[in-house]
Amino acid sequence: HVQLVESGGGSVQAGGSLRLSCVVTGYTYSVYCMGWFRQAPGKEREGVASIDHNGVTNYADSVKGRFTISQGGTKNVVYLQMNRLQDEDTGMYYCVAGLWPITGVRDAVYWGQGTQVTVS
Repeated sequence: HVQLVESGGGSVQAGGSLRLSCVVTGYTYSVYCMGWFRQAPGKEREGVASIDHNGVTNYADSVKGRFTISQGGTKNVVYLQMNRLQDEDTGMYYCVAGLWPITGVRDAVYWGQGTQVTVS
């Protein structure tokens, strides 16, 4: 049974930072790549960042230079460090496992429950 469990969301002032974490259990980590999506109120889900098995990363243009995706040493944990947060970063953030580069929702195979990020 595959599970992705996010943590680390919260409320922060514009310009602040948050780090999201996602623990993955239940499948062979070499099968899928990992990533983060977000969904703002009234908007569609969008890919934020992804990382492949070799540590190659991919970012949405809107977060380049501000967000960093990384994996823990055992590969079953993925992080999203978010710096210089802006109002537009507000939304529900989802951890996903899927097919590289996981830029669209069709690339995502497994989803976490989501963690809320609010920037004001």
